[in-house]
Amino acid sequence: MILFYILVFVISVFLIFWSGRLLVDSLARIARFLEWREFVVAFFVVAFAGTIPNLFVGISSALHKIPELSFGDVMGGNVVDLTLAVGLAALIAKGLPAESKTVQTTSIFTIIIAILPLLLILDGTLGRGDGMILILVFLFYIVWLFSKKERFTKIYDDEKIPIIKEFRIFIKDLGKVIFGIILLLIAAEGIVRAASFFAEGFNLSLALIGILIVGLGNALPETYFAIAAARKGQTGMILGNLMGSVMIPATLVLGIVAFIHPIEIADFSPFAIARFFLIIAAFSFLLFVRTGRQITRKEAIFLLSIYIVFVIIEILTK
Repeated sequence: MILFYILVFVISVFLIFWSGRLLVDSLARIARFLEWREFVVAFFVVAFAGTIPNLFVGISSALHKIPELSFGDVMGGNVVDLTLAVGLAALIAKGLPAESKTVQTTSIFTIIIAILPLLLILDGTLGRGDGMILILVFLFYIVWLFSKKERFTKIYDDEKIPIIKEFRIFIKDLGKVIFGIILLLIAAEGIVRAASFFAEGFNLSLALIGILIVGLGNALPETYFAIAAARKGQTGMILGNLMGSVMIPATLVLGIVAFIHPIEIADFSPFAIARFFLIIAAFSFLLFVRTGRQITRKEAIFLLSIYIVFVIIEILTK
């Protein structure tokens, strides 16, 4: 039985990784068809696709009445995005530039939103009212982002192809997106069931499972995208992707989960370490982006060190 659930979990993580990559590639082409800027493509499209696993895990865990798994997943995933994913991408790209005003302002939104769920759940419950606040904050940022045309539109210099062929490619990519979402739904259900089994069988809290295992598993798509973009020199898309991967789960996903089933945390001890490291990672990320308007390789190593220490302490104090 243990081997079966290990296999289920491994296959589910692989499906999330593979389908996440499928969604990233397809949605990126769709965005180019719509002529959106790289940052907005990465934030609103690529990051949204990478967040779909978090959403499905969240909905599934809420329906199973274990929404704390989703809360741990989002917290753990945000720590991964702000440390491991950013650090690896910055090392490979030899630094991540963050010069534009849109990136600078979004970095402030990112940190506020990453910490907001921690503040709203201080009373022990992330209820439907809190969920509404999170969703409204997300909508506020989207309205700001799309309030000026120059923030999201761009004319690409790609070689023009016949409009009929271009539209066919667009429809094909839409089909791939639907297929990828179906795979993610199956994978999310497998992760929730496997996580529940491990938590009961090994006497581990769902919070710890969500923070360390599910959070890392669901962060693989955006981590992969960041590394792949860094290798291709597409550094402009990396921060948009990673900022979106932090903001969307912390607002939209947790907001929806809280609406389905309020997240009640009776014991904050499993989240104490993750909460501390998330705050440290968030402010370090903001400091690096704002001070030098870039993330250097030395700063990347520091962010990676935060993640390594985080994992070690979580395991030793479980």
